[in-house]
Amino acid sequence: MLKMLVDTCVWLDMAKTPSQSKNFDYLLNLRADKLIDIIVPQIIVDEFMRNRDRVIVEYAKSIATTLSRAKEIVVQQGGKRRSRTLHRLFDDVESPIKTPKAVAEKAADQIETLIKAGDVIPISDAMKIRASDRAMQKKAPFHRDKNSFNDALIIEAYAEYISQNGKPGDRFAFVTHNTRDFSAPNGNSKLPHPDLAAFFSKIKSRYFISIGDALDALHLKNAVPWLDDSFEQPIRSTSDISDAIEELIDRIWYDRHMVSRYKIEIGKEKIVAKLPDVPWPKRKNLIQADIWEGALKAAAKVERKYGKETLGPYSKFDWGMMNGKLSALRWVLGDDWDMLDT
Repeated sequence: MLKMLVDTCVWLDMAKTPSQSKNFDYLLNLRADKLIDIIVPQIIVDEFMRNRDRVIVEYAKSIATTLSRAKEIVVQQGGKRRSRTLHRLFDDVESPIKTPKAVAEKAADQIETLIKAGDVIPISDAMKIRASDRAMQKKAPFHRDKNSFNDALIIEAYAEYISQNGKPGDRFAFVTHNTRDFSAPNGNSKLPHPDLAAFFSKIKSRYFISIGDALDALHLKNAVPWLDDSFEQPIRSTSDISDAIEELIDRIWYDRHMVSRYKIEIGKEKIVAKLPDVPWPKRKNLIQADIWEGALKAAAKVERKYGKETLGPYSKFDWGMMNGKLSALRWVLGDDWDMLDT
């Protein structure tokens, strides 16, 4: 039997993509046939239920906007006949087309059924202690200097479940879309972070970033016509884009800071107590001491956040890619092109 722990973010992403509804049915059928079971730490139940209504509203609003624009185009360019057909499809009470909210609610209901039918396990004090130890040691998922306590509880719950419930022939899978906290940094996102590698092996316990991959790797995918997890890729949210911008700014600034460190070491730049009141060209190689102290503290914070080993040095190609990404993402959020200030 395959026993899968499916991270909250996977369920929420699938809830935002109700075209995946057939996959929910397949999972329920596989579970009914005792081919799989779902490992569900209580915290996943709590997180999903806490976000359930928000996801439904977001999805319904997104689809309603798309349908509204589509109807406007048909009305403007399709003529009266097509407009009447469109009205029968979307506006009539007896229309076979479900409302966006109804579709989203069905997906959420299916997920709720799956997780509540799974093997729900409480969060123990031992799990909390191990998660706290990870936090103090800045081990994944705490390596990004953010509050990842719930993520740590989930991975610790997975590890404890395997140690206490593993039977001969059982296979385990940890499935997440949260590659920034759980996957190898700056590498193959299909591999776990080195801090978490001890929880996984080549056979008994595997790490995946999609349910489809887990079923396929463990020879269960052929049992059902699984739809590709990325069948309908949702548009990234403003907060996702802002997070990416923040990381790019941190990395680019840090690289420039390290260049300044090197110039100070070789004497091309000099630290002074106070910048002289002279035109810029005459003081461009001088750095005021208190500003430099602040920069050192900021650099240390960036190192704690991402891990010093992931912060370069970068090739010319990587440097160009980072700046290009920063410019593009800032443009998406309203800045002018080529806005590269850090």
